[in-house]
Amino acid sequence: MESRTARLTLLIDPRKKKLFEEICAQQDLTPSQMVRRLIRQYIIQNAGERQLPDWLKVSAGAGKEAE
Repeated sequence: MESRTARLTLLIDPRKKKLFEEICAQQDLTPSQMVRRLIRQYIIQNAGERQLPDWLKVSAGAGKEAE
């Protein structure tokens, strides 16, 4: 389980941000939850031969938000 947080700042087109927020809200997710999910999926799909920590594999396999 992830126990610490770090801030990630990114620039995005305002129209895309608004649409992203609307879609997240329809799915009862915060934009932060969705970004964390997308990052986790990206890491798992692109890790190659890297050894992933168990907490990362478990949270992705269960489809739940590990916070």
